[in-house]
Amino acid sequence: MIPFVKAHACGNDFLVVEETLAGGNHAGIARKLCARNTSVGADGVEFLDRLPDGSFFLRLFNADGSEAELSGNGTRCVAAWLAYSEGLKQVTLGTHGGPRSCTTVSCEETEFLIETGMGVPRVHPQTVEVPGVGAVEGANVNVGNPHFVIFVDTDDFSAYGLTWQALGEKICFHPDFPKQTNVEFVRVLAPGQIAFRIYERGVGPTTSSGTGTCASSTAAIALRGCSTTLEAIAEGGPQRVVWPSKSEEMRLTGPAEIICVGEVTL
Repeated sequence: MIPFVKAHACGNDFLVVEETLAGGNHAGIARKLCARNTSVGADGVEFLDRLPDGSFFLRLFNADGSEAELSGNGTRCVAAWLAYSEGLKQVTLGTHGGPRSCTTVSCEETEFLIETGMGVPRVHPQTVEVPGVGAVEGANVNVGNPHFVIFVDTDDFSAYGLTWQALGEKICFHPDFPKQTNVEFVRVLAPGQIAFRIYERGVGPTTSSGTGTCASSTAAIALRGCSTTLEAIAEGGPQRVVWPSKSEEMRLTGPAEIICVGEVTL
């Protein structure tokens, strides 16, 4: 039996499992536990390692068993769990994408609003040649993990004659991205507001993404002249991004909710 915590951030759901229980089988556990119809179900598993000096480190494994650098929403879910279970309203969580500082802004029972320092994003325009589609223009954005952002002006986020899901899959697995990439489709609604959809590496379409929110906002601010304070709206709801300047850390504020605590048999 493996104890787990399930939490979600805007519908982007994660399981939190103590690293000591992984036994080196992180990928296998993630594939097993994330299965929607035959197990608990989640977009990924955050393995929480408690280091001897009292600090924390996260290893994120996606639903398909692949390991990712980090998840903004997953990190926030872990921060919510530590605030709920151990009273840690301020915590820094190490990830393979760099440390992320989390502060609980407000809480009500199992629902938390958390601000996270997301590092300094990097962005540059890029064109990807997609067979059967042609040249797809976008932006390569790194917020601790890789993203490709495409601006659209369609209500359904379709682009280049394809649904965003279909084009997202093609770009995610494109040879230009040997380790695959997350793909966002962004509509600028106003100087201070964008909407986006995400095809997430290792998962597929998801209702939300913390790093996807940051990547979409980075591209909108840097390449479309949007406000340095943005509301970014995904299918699962809005999050708030503040990026004062290109040399400063981006900060992300959004919700996280503890769903349940349980045990599962592998």
